[in-house]
Amino acid sequence: METVNGPVIHAAGMRNFGMREMVHVGSNRLLGEIIRMEGESATIQVYEETQGMRVGETVDGTGEPLSISLGPGLIGGFFDGIGRPLAALREKEGMFISPGLEVPMIDPDTVWDIKPEIAPGDMISSGSLIATVQETQLMLHRVICPPDVEGEVAWVVSEGKITSGGVVAKVRNALGRILDVPLTQRWPVRVPRPYRDRLLPNEPLVTGQRVIDGLFPLAKGGTAAIPGGFGTGKTVTQHQLAKWSEAQVVVYIGCGERGNEMTDVLEQFPVLEDPRSGRPLMERTILIANTSNMPVAAREASIYTGITIAEYFRDMGYDVALMADSTSRWAEALREISGRLEEIPAEEGFPAYLPSRLAEFYDRAGRVVTQYGENGSVSIIGAVSPPGGDFTEPVTRHTKRFIRCFWGLDKNLANARHFPAISWLDSYSEYAEEVAGWFEGHVDARWGDLREKARAILMEDEKVQQVIRLVGEDVLPDDQRLLAYTAFLVKNGYLQQAAFGSDSYSPPEKGFAILDMIMHFYDRGLDLVRQGVPISLIRENDAVEDITHLREFGAEDASSFERARKRLDNHLNRVGSERTREQGGRG
Repeated sequence: METVNGPVIHAAGMRNFGMREMVHVGSNRLLGEIIRMEGESATIQVYEETQGMRVGETVDGTGEPLSISLGPGLIGGFFDGIGRPLAALREKEGMFISPGLEVPMIDPDTVWDIKPEIAPGDMISSGSLIATVQETQLMLHRVICPPDVEGEVAWVVSEGKITSGGVVAKVRNALGRILDVPLTQRWPVRVPRPYRDRLLPNEPLVTGQRVIDGLFPLAKGGTAAIPGGFGTGKTVTQHQLAKWSEAQVVVYIGCGERGNEMTDVLEQFPVLEDPRSGRPLMERTILIANTSNMPVAAREASIYTGITIAEYFRDMGYDVALMADSTSRWAEALREISGRLEEIPAEEGFPAYLPSRLAEFYDRAGRVVTQYGENGSVSIIGAVSPPGGDFTEPVTRHTKRFIRCFWGLDKNLANARHFPAISWLDSYSEYAEEVAGWFEGHVDARWGDLREKARAILMEDEKVQQVIRLVGEDVLPDDQRLLAYTAFLVKNGYLQQAAFGSDSYSPPEKGFAILDMIMHFYDRGLDLVRQGVPISLIRENDAVEDITHLREFGAEDASSFERARKRLDNHLNRVGSERTREQGGRG
């Protein structure tokens, strides 16, 4: 080694090493990655703390790029940014981990029950199903043929027990060579896994959050960003999506978050219950923890580790939701490493290649036909932490170029205890038209029209509220007062949703029923206003106020919605009849 600059090391005599090769640095054998080659000199980013390292120490190559192990044993695991299992590290070293400690990502001695799906003599190729392992009660692990293996099956494991380090099949390729297919495979994290075809994002990832499913839906295989300042609820929103979204596998990446927040995640997720099965949520969840006090190079690698794991389960035909919290901290790691490399900074000190790195990450999302032949998807939901809630800063602005769903969090809504604090003015979804057909076929044919009508009312209400703040509500005509009151019902009876309790999950059918009731009130009320009925008579009734309590009903309680609608119609009919009699009496 020639120089040591924090996590960046310059070494000479590196002619026989390759770009992006993993290396072991110094006497402690710290793990690093070659990120620049100039003649016989190389620049290495080290994934561990380099304090105490001296010039002149040796660098040893591994012959492979930064890679992780993929196989049974990932589900329910806690890993650091480069794939080391945190539980195994603690078991081996205790609370303080020694430099250069190596622990296999998947314990090779773990025993699994395996069931082969092929027989000797079968022809297999990339993506072929070889065997299955019941990894957890919620997850059937499909062992598929790696992309570099093709040929005739010479031998296959018998049904029964196998260790993670075992071989599931032997394949004779076209050259007559026998290739082993291990149960645990390796894959470079910076290389996207192959698939057969990419599908249109026309099926929604139902999240159970009304503001998302109803106004700003996300498609399976889609990309979304949740930007917001400190305390606006990014992490809580991602926890809700992890718990309730219709994804079979959840990968949660705590990228540069504060240690206490990551501790909460590590403590809460193991005790959360999967709402659909009643089993522990960890039986379909993988957590990657890389807190803000960990080495920045490992933080930069953590999102690639997470997306590679997500693609692995996608290749089995599963729908995977990946939560990255937060990409701003990841970008800050890029900025720090770039500064130590003495690269010319771009705006706000971030490297000029920040947009391309964001594009590479979000481009690995998608709904695809896997080489296994099934449909699978990876949906990426990235939190962004703009300083001071400024959505014009570089990370937020460049992220908006590569995502199609933007859930902007509003500090004022968060301060008003309105959860989720997703702004209906700043947010948007480009998937709405593409998934409209699914909602209209599975929920109601009027879904698209109702969504547009609700959004129009919320937009118009913003103008009305400016007038109200200036001169008060009493000077407004009744039709505008009705619109403002309807917007109030939408905000408080539909968009607001508690993170805990019976309303924590709201299926699309329930959300549509609530919004349909509010729009029904608006249409009937507008007709009455045009007949000269005062707005005070229309809205001042328990049947109207009860609309804000519809969210407390369960989706299966259709009779409660019917009774509420009947009470509302009775009230509006009575008000209309009284107005007609008054007009008849004057005539």
